[in-house]
Amino acid sequence: MSRALMPNMLTPQDLEPNWEWRERLPAWGHMSVDFERRIDHDRLRRYRLARTRQSLQNSKAGSLLLFDVNNIRYVTATKIGEWERDKMCRFCLLTGDDSPYVWDFGSAAMHHKRHSDWLEPDHCLAGVVGMRGTIPPDFGLMTKYAKMIAQLIKDAGMADMPVGVDYAETAMFHALLAEGINVVDGQQIMLAAREIKNWDEIQLLTQAASMVDGVYHMIYEELKPGVRENDIVALSNKMLYEMGSDDVEAINAISGERCNPHPHNFTDRLIRPGDQAFFDILQSYQGYRTCYYRTFNVGRATPAQNDAYVKAREWIDASIAMIKPGVTTDKVAEVWPTAESLGFPNEDAAFGLQFGHGLGLALHERPIISRAISLDHPMEIQTGMVFALETYCPAADGYSAARIEEEVVVTEKGCEVISLFPAEELPIANRY
Repeated sequence: MSRALMPNMLTPQDLEPNWEWRERLPAWGHMSVDFERRIDHDRLRRYRLARTRQSLQNSKAGSLLLFDVNNIRYVTATKIGEWERDKMCRFCLLTGDDSPYVWDFGSAAMHHKRHSDWLEPDHCLAGVVGMRGTIPPDFGLMTKYAKMIAQLIKDAGMADMPVGVDYAETAMFHALLAEGINVVDGQQIMLAAREIKNWDEIQLLTQAASMVDGVYHMIYEELKPGVRENDIVALSNKMLYEMGSDDVEAINAISGERCNPHPHNFTDRLIRPGDQAFFDILQSYQGYRTCYYRTFNVGRATPAQNDAYVKAREWIDASIAMIKPGVTTDKVAEVWPTAESLGFPNEDAAFGLQFGHGLGLALHERPIISRAISLDHPMEIQTGMVFALETYCPAADGYSAARIEEEVVVTEKGCEVISLFPAEELPIANRY
């Protein structure tokens, strides 16, 4: 018998999310121990592969060809470093009832054969296509691998069915079409699979959020005049990697007159007394992401700054109260203010300010909640989804603004907030 977790070994139990709704979701340490049942990585891998197979069966496609590193990790549980994210250097094929194939960057394929014993050894292959065009298409690699993929699909008996592709270089699409492959949108198939998290995914997301709790306490202590936005970013990166983060994707650090309009970045601006400042920490633990804003004032706050914070808090509390199984996303979006009421010409211009999005191996998963799209295209909220909900309120002074974000897990009865750094009232760092 193969050592791999073969398709015929997947059972209906592999699709069970195994939720354990307790008084509080656990945030474990990073180690495996013998005296507590923590993350079950084998169960996690089986669940994700089973969810993918179910989503594929629910579609018109017979195979999935994946270049998105989040999808590759979801299906194969392989990851070779955050540097791979924008390289277009790896790909994966899941076809019929066969085990997944993964083509990897050089010697990484040998590493998988040795250490990733849930995969078929002869399905761990070295291969590369275009690397974002740096290997020109006329070198023939795309044609070579398109032929190989077409043959594997034919061998699996799926040649007459469409192939779902998440994204690829334009030349790769042409190479696939030249082999007679009918390409359809595979990203929607994968996002459908990834919507509902199992217990292990929820624990990893909670652990990731708990790391950010600690970083915000550090920021609260360090935020004072003379410190720069980029100093806070540097300290946060250092702390997160020391805590076990595998990727600090970005940290927004925005203060003073930069708060309105929201620029979604950081600079070397010096923090000054009375500044309103907000931060977003985007990082991952074992691949599972955070998106977690907090707003602070430095030393003191004006009535206008307090008012903005109170409104942002009211809006986010209203949306949290709406999150429960069976509610549709338009009902959540309706409790948020209109773009026009905040001084924007339309909802497109305010997109991302009053916002909700799924969290998982990617920062933005389904469903998305926004007045720009959800009012006309509602989606149902389901148990096991994990959201980040974020609100933004510009202050009456014309330049300050408050930004709050909470991460929530949808339980059978409602939701549980897992972003726990105190935000019920405006935190004043180093109060005068």
